[in-house]
Amino acid sequence: MAEAVPKLRWNSLSSASHSISRLSPTHGHRSSHLRPPIATNSREIRCKAVEIGSAAPPAVAAGRVKKNRYEMENLTTWLLKQEQGGYIDTELTIVLSSISLACKQIASLLQRSNIINLTGAQGTINIQGEDQKKLDVISNELFCNCLRSSGRTGIIASEEEDVPVAVEETYSGNYIVVFDPIDGSANIDTSLTTGSIFGIYGPDKQCIFDLDDDSTLDQEDEKCIVSVCQPGSNLLAAGYCLYSSSVVFTLSIGRGVYVFTLDPAYGEFVMTHENIKIPTSKRIYSFNEGNYDLFDAKLQKYLDDLRKPGPDGKPYSGRYIGCLVGEIHRMLLVGGIYGNPDNKNSKNGNLRLLYECAPMSYLVEQAGGKAIDGHQRILDIKPDKIHQRTPIFIGSPDEIDKLVQYLSEDS
Repeated sequence: MAEAVPKLRWNSLSSASHSISRLSPTHGHRSSHLRPPIATNSREIRCKAVEIGSAAPPAVAAGRVKKNRYEMENLTTWLLKQEQGGYIDTELTIVLSSISLACKQIASLLQRSNIINLTGAQGTINIQGEDQKKLDVISNELFCNCLRSSGRTGIIASEEEDVPVAVEETYSGNYIVVFDPIDGSANIDTSLTTGSIFGIYGPDKQCIFDLDDDSTLDQEDEKCIVSVCQPGSNLLAAGYCLYSSSVVFTLSIGRGVYVFTLDPAYGEFVMTHENIKIPTSKRIYSFNEGNYDLFDAKLQKYLDDLRKPGPDGKPYSGRYIGCLVGEIHRMLLVGGIYGNPDNKNSKNGNLRLLYECAPMSYLVEQAGGKAIDGHQRILDIKPDKIHQRTPIFIGSPDEIDKLVQYLSEDS
């Protein structure tokens, strides 16, 4: 262990001998058998152990700190960091936490739906004329209750509600939350992929909602509609929760897209993908080709060309899940294009603009992708009605640009 370390000086040999001479006779006798120091002609002895301990590891010296493999950042911690950084306020933090709680509860019900008899139809029809599943109704209640109890939500608009609901709890906030509690509910009975979609707006400047005024219920409804019907470009946050082999909570607050996966061991959403970017292109397409004969001729030509072998001898791969959340989640990670166009039977498309297309378009654009209705950017469309529908094409930027070339061709 003998190597010199600057500034580390031991006593001289004479001092050491003097110390030994003052030991008791017994110690003195034993000390006669001590081996002499190695460096008898040096007044400095350097300790290699001290040298090693004082030197920084190469990774630290280079400014890189190795992450502990057990270190995890959960959703709550991440939200608090965003609040501390001034990117969101306390009220929005609470609203997002309330939504994540609702998603955990829905995930639990879905996992046990076959066991506790929550499959099948409820026997009711929603405002869109669609048969409601049992979990459609229950999930809507869960979302509403979690948002009400947060005390920070002003207005709620849901796929399952006829009109927006004004939250009448004490200290209710000003945030407007739009959501589809169960996307792809037709997949529930066969245990396939489902999800929840949400978007959060600030109060519309045209409407200052005051529950203490003397206006009538009809006027209050009008205020809700004015306040809720905002273009997707006004979104403050948006996200979805995917219920599949994993429960995945994907979120953007306007600063990239972050993915958190539910760890069943802890009951917490843990970050698994940070600031993800959609691939610029990918030879994967997702359309419901059962409606092929109802599509526009230009779109048919586009799909026909996708099925032809490319330069590598392979055509595009077709993928269709039947759940918007599942389609977008796959696309964010691996790229491609998803389309739900208008057709001869659905002149305005099938998906709702406010609480399905706008939040998903917001997420995809935050990841570097594009979303259009065939003519304009989805986020630029201002809804006229709560349950307004729109065609949508969404995905990797190069794939959307390729589609636009087909749609803009002269007939």
